[in-house]
Amino acid sequence: MTLIDEIRVKFAQDQFEFSKHAVDQTILRNIAVQEIREAIETGEVIEDYPEDKYGPSSLVYGMTRHGRPIHIHCSHPSRPIIKVITVYEPDPQRWIDHRRRR
Repeated sequence: MTLIDEIRVKFAQDQFEFSKHAVDQTILRNIAVQEIREAIETGEVIEDYPEDKYGPSSLVYGMTRHGRPIHIHCSHPSRPIIKVITVYEPDPQRWIDHRRRR
């Protein structure tokens, strides 16, 4: 099973939680939990951080059903519960096709 498949399974089983920062960002950026779920369902891991200082994590890029691009930075599914660290819409001035950093 790939990393994104493992992340999808955890989300489908509601085995995820939001950091305080992620909660704040969803409110500020008007990103609904359903949009995050949709982005995970169709998403792909675009960056992997196995040596992240707080534990392995990944950056997932996906689209909502309404075509909104979303990045979700979350812990690896090796944890019992995935931690969503932050979420945002990728800035086109910083990202090429929402997948690669400029």
